[in-house]
Amino acid sequence: MVTDSKPDCAPPPSVGDLLTTGDMARLSESTLRTVRFYEQEGLIEPERRSACGHRLFSGRELMKLQLALDLREAGLSLQDIKELYCLKSDCARPEEASERMSEVLSQQIETMQQKIAKLRKLREELTAMVSVLTECQSCDEGNFPLACEQCDVLGSPKLPRALQVLWHECE
Repeated sequence: MVTDSKPDCAPPPSVGDLLTTGDMARLSESTLRTVRFYEQEGLIEPERRSACGHRLFSGRELMKLQLALDLREAGLSLQDIKELYCLKSDCARPEEASERMSEVLSQQIETMQQKIAKLRKLREELTAMVSVLTECQSCDEGNFPLACEQCDVLGSPKLPRALQVLWHECE
């Protein structure tokens, strides 16, 4: 039987409260590549390395990674996130830091509210489209798709924009 000459080099899933790069990826629902990217960008850093050189991260670094991923999902650029992470240390007084952080976050909240409103409107439009398409599923007209041009359902002036664009006959 052949055994690995360095069985103790493979790190366990977690060492005490430290997390491997794989743990970070799994717990943040991302990939190893993503964890390495955020480390390269300086947003997270390992607490230390194992004897075999594996990066080991603290739980705080996991929280920083998860927040960075959430902020990216919300639309912030990597540069915006870096600025948020450094904002407090760039200020001389707590009043300045809290005021600047509040301004940045308030702007982001407003941007998110606008995106939410657009997404709600689009959801309503797509829901209306699905409703109309449900009627199309029971269509027994021959000569599809040419018959759609004379269809009473598709001739409605209140047809959702998405249906007008996506279900319109290609010209």
